[in-house]
Amino acid sequence: MMLRDVFILFLVVNGWAFNVIAMKFGLMELPPLFMLTLRFIIVAAVLVPFNPIKWHQVPLLILLAFTFGFVHFALLLLGMRYTDAGSAAVLVQMGTPMAMVLAAVLLKEPLSLRQLTGVSLAVVGVIVLSGSPTLSAWYGPALLLISASGWAVTNIIVKRASPIPPLAMTGWLSLFAIPFAGVSSLLAEHHQATLLFAAGWRGWLGVLYSAFGSSLCAYSLWYWLLKRYPVNLIMPWSLLSPALAVVMGVLVLNESLDPTKLLGAVCVVCGILIAILCKQTASRPQDHSAGRPEISPRE
Repeated sequence: MMLRDVFILFLVVNGWAFNVIAMKFGLMELPPLFMLTLRFIIVAAVLVPFNPIKWHQVPLLILLAFTFGFVHFALLLLGMRYTDAGSAAVLVQMGTPMAMVLAAVLLKEPLSLRQLTGVSLAVVGVIVLSGSPTLSAWYGPALLLISASGWAVTNIIVKRASPIPPLAMTGWLSLFAIPFAGVSSLLAEHHQATLLFAAGWRGWLGVLYSAFGSSLCAYSLWYWLLKRYPVNLIMPWSLLSPALAVVMGVLVLNESLDPTKLLGAVCVVCGILIAILCKQTASRPQDHSAGRPEISPRE
């Protein structure tokens, strides 16, 4: 890779890692579903006017707005309220092995012994991580794992559907997800307008960075790199994101880094790395770039 592109790739994975920190800051001042609604509004306003779609693609995008835009994103933010940023970034990575298992069951894509080993190691990592003192409530990790399953299901749906350009998918998916997140916020949360006007830099950082820094800038650069280099060269870099999020959580949010948390995180990241390296070398690059509307574990 060119040195310039290595630098861009490093910026992207750092951008994804900091997005977890930014969302954690945002949750200090804004309700999660309301913050998510604002993010979808901004992303849709920027992308939809410049990325038209066809009418027959609307049902697919509405379905993805639910599985990816709502189930994945909403439960991610809700789960982050009960976990530290580093653990959340690691747990949501389980969407990758979940997608591989679903593909084996639903799409009859066989899993090799090496892939099964990687998936098993990642599951062991989740079990170890769940014993960390930083995860005091079981429902936080549970919400994050369900969030990861929403991303996994999204990948299966996208793989079986006709391809949609990534930016068009991101924009229209965000547009159709606004009612899901907005209505849920109205039903489950209170005083949204008051909290919005009273929000300081933390609340606005969570909204604006997740919309512009992550959804628009980081993913645009990621898709650009995917077009220039083989997927199996680029994809392993994405696993730097949860590792960097753990470090940023310690440095920025003063989160603890106990041995159990560290061991669990290492097992999850290494297990996924083993699994995707095997998968990437056996797959065509275009399958992966078309099958990921966004890389939600870095959301």
